[in-house]
Amino acid sequence: MTETQGPVVHRRSFWPLVGLIALGALAMLMGAFLAVGGAYLAALGGSWYFVLVGLALAVSGLLIAKRRTSGAWLFALTLVASAAWGVWDAGWHFWPLVSRLVAFGVLGLLVALAYPSLVRRAGGVPGRGAHAVAGVLALALVATGGYAFVPTPVIAAQGPAPTIVPVNPQDAQKDWRHWGNTTAGNRFAALDQVTKDNVGDLQVAWTAHTGDVPQSNGSGAEDQNTPLQIGSTVYVCTAYSKIVALDADTGAELWKYDPKATAPNWQRCRGLGYHDQDAETTASAAPAPAASAASAVAPASSTTPAACRQRLLLPTTDARLIAVDAHSGTPCADFGKQGIVDLKTGMGEVKDGYYQQTSTPLVAGDLVLVGGRVADNFSTDEPPGVVRAYNAVTGELAWAWDPGNPAVTRLPPPGQTYTRGTPNVWSAMSYDPKLGLVYLPTGNATPDFWAGERTPLDDKYSSSVVALDVKSGKVRWSFQTTHHDLWDFDLPAQPLLYDIPDGSGNGGTQPALAQVTKQGEIFLLNRETGKPIAEVQERPVPQGNVPGERYSPTQPFSVGMPSIGNKTLTESDMWGATPFDQLLCRIAFKGMRHEGVYTPPGLDRALQFPGSLGGMNWGSVSVDPTSSYMFVNDMRLGLANYMIPRANIKPGASGIEMGVVPQEGTPFGAMRERFLSQLGIPCQAPPFGTMSAIDLKTRKLVWQVPVGTVKDTGPLGIRMGLPIPIGMPTLGASLATQSGLLFFAGTQDFYLRAFDTASGKEIWKARLPVGSQSGPMTYVSPKTGRQYIVVSAGGARQSPDRGDYVIAYALPEKNKGK
Repeated sequence: MTETQGPVVHRRSFWPLVGLIALGALAMLMGAFLAVGGAYLAALGGSWYFVLVGLALAVSGLLIAKRRTSGAWLFALTLVASAAWGVWDAGWHFWPLVSRLVAFGVLGLLVALAYPSLVRRAGGVPGRGAHAVAGVLALALVATGGYAFVPTPVIAAQGPAPTIVPVNPQDAQKDWRHWGNTTAGNRFAALDQVTKDNVGDLQVAWTAHTGDVPQSNGSGAEDQNTPLQIGSTVYVCTAYSKIVALDADTGAELWKYDPKATAPNWQRCRGLGYHDQDAETTASAAPAPAASAASAVAPASSTTPAACRQRLLLPTTDARLIAVDAHSGTPCADFGKQGIVDLKTGMGEVKDGYYQQTSTPLVAGDLVLVGGRVADNFSTDEPPGVVRAYNAVTGELAWAWDPGNPAVTRLPPPGQTYTRGTPNVWSAMSYDPKLGLVYLPTGNATPDFWAGERTPLDDKYSSSVVALDVKSGKVRWSFQTTHHDLWDFDLPAQPLLYDIPDGSGNGGTQPALAQVTKQGEIFLLNRETGKPIAEVQERPVPQGNVPGERYSPTQPFSVGMPSIGNKTLTESDMWGATPFDQLLCRIAFKGMRHEGVYTPPGLDRALQFPGSLGGMNWGSVSVDPTSSYMFVNDMRLGLANYMIPRANIKPGASGIEMGVVPQEGTPFGAMRERFLSQLGIPCQAPPFGTMSAIDLKTRKLVWQVPVGTVKDTGPLGIRMGLPIPIGMPTLGASLATQSGLLFFAGTQDFYLRAFDTASGKEIWKARLPVGSQSGPMTYVSPKTGRQYIVVSAGGARQSPDRGDYVIAYALPEKNKGK
């Protein structure tokens, strides 16, 4: 080396030197975090991996900063050991391995690129091996990034496609008259104009605006409506209890009704009821379409249908039931008092926001049934959970079912009320006209997490399917899905009524009822008797030790049907976008008590998985009778909770969904938190939401696919803008059609999707202006013969973006025929 060459080498090596120090410092920082956190995890009884890998990283970083090649070799050994540990800990599963290895892979790429400089600093001559290693790591990272965008089923469809039983053409869809299309809640449309072959041609046919933009504040307004369609009119209810009538072919507003409803929270309308007084004489009776908004609100005359022969039943957020003429939008004067029934009658004190209607009323023949949402966890003295049936024409009370006092069958005696604090029915009900039964999915007596003072009747009907005689309201049978519910595992979904093979081999069927639950169980019952069709086992469950509480020694498990998203978590199930938030989730997990789905609340921190949001929730299921496939969407969110002695409850505690709840009238309040990482991501491994198909003939899970991407959400609530199909929590209803399509919009990204019902493959999607929590519906226009797919889009729950859109999709007119 000459004197003139020395300064040149020094200048060329200056930046690599700075880079080596920075790289070493980065490795040391990462190592220190993992070592300290790992030591704490190990002290909690968790894995020793993180403390060991942290120490190795810290030492390798120190050596790299000192320009020692041994630092790179130590890191290489650490990377190989981490890969081996990752496969041992999580198996060959993509997203768990991404969490464990990608961050180390990126650091490994930097170390490989820096290795030649380390060799030069040590006086050696670098070879090409480091560049080869860097190339391999770069390719692996690129491949990993690319594969992250590839939709991969959790369970892939196997074997031949399902046998299809054609729908009789006479049974083709006429109208969408109920929230679930029928009172059986099947969400199936016997329409096949839009097929698997042409669904890619769907385009926006019209867009309407309701004028009601829901403002979400955690428990505020949310658009969860599934529209109705009767003849040439589409009916939408908004989060603020307004009705908008739209032309089925253009989306033009025909009329609007505003009941001036007010409520401090929980503003939503999932659906309207519809009653046709002429249905007995004219089965296809439907309101004639109004020519314009002006003519729609004109008084009835000799040239218009009789007033209120066809009416809409509107449930409001301030506890009223209002009958509105389906042609004009004017209240029906013959119903209740000038069109209104006050649902607070007989309820005793009802504070604002403590009792309201959020789900659709059930129209069962000439009766309309309502339950109601009762505020959770404020007090034992909350409004009653009574279910009432009113004459759909007059509004007269036909019967009442008071879960706490069977002797009260109409209004309570003067000076008394229906039993307060009883199990309620906040979700949608179902009706079988042949059996004359209505089916109620009940909640639990308030509050949710303390039940030491519940009565025997509270425990009898809590978290149950209850079948009532539609004429009298008398209980025919009940089946309980959670005993002495301490978890808020109220039944959130409309029961599906569907006939399945009776097992005789002679082609006979038996009347079945499928009920999904928040805890990821699916119960299949004979809807005539309430007896399980699919095997249910009573299994021992963990017992708690909160003073004054009692615990059911067993809980029912529907072992004859698939369970969805309710595995008992272990430390290895913890996840994170990086090893660092994964470590924090592991620490949080080891700091909690988790004994499976029925982990009882206690004075210590307990993990409930699934949490009280689900599992399955109010969207219920859809079914395709041509294949007997039932479609179930779910969310997988854990809930951390603990009981707080009454003396420690601060004034003003009022957590409606999360936070501290007072549970006044009991010895304890409670704290609830979602089980999320520091980045706001669920702590267990993805998927966080799926769509599943279950064959009701075999009762087997056919396929399961992740639903939703991180395009419109991400860590810390920051939109990633990437369509990575990791599978996000779902909330909403699905729609199955005769052509083998399943439509769904209740994701955290802003899309309406169509899936192939045979395989679960996504075959079409359309970008929505905002997210949707609503159920799609479909119809064929009686005027144009064109099939429309309609969805309401008011905003996804986690997103601040809100709107008032009702969007109809259809094939281009030249393709509308088969």
